[in-house]
Amino acid sequence: MSAGGAFGGNRGARPVPPEKGVFPLDHLHECDLEKKDYLACLKSTGAQSEKCRMFSKKYLECRMERNLMAKQDMSELGFSNSDVVVTPSEKNNKLENPTSDLKEKK
Repeated sequence: MSAGGAFGGNRGARPVPPEKGVFPLDHLHECDLEKKDYLACLKSTGAQSEKCRMFSKKYLECRMERNLMAKQDMSELGFSNSDVVVTPSEKNNKLENPTSDLKEKK
């Protein structure tokens, strides 16, 4: 017989707390849209999370805005300044007015 506990657990091993600590659940479903967008992206890309980074960032930003997690700089969470989140309304605006980028750069 093995020395492990029930269900293959290791008796005597101390549990390790999560790195970021405990944070409240989204009981009021304030960030459901962002969560669903991220999960849909994961499903469509075959669970390749690197292709869904912009959705992950948007979800974390939503949680921080609504005090569902501690506010942190996104670079501390593994995001760089180049990980820009473009909302659908911004994307449509750029398609309708492609010269707006040229005006902003001047």
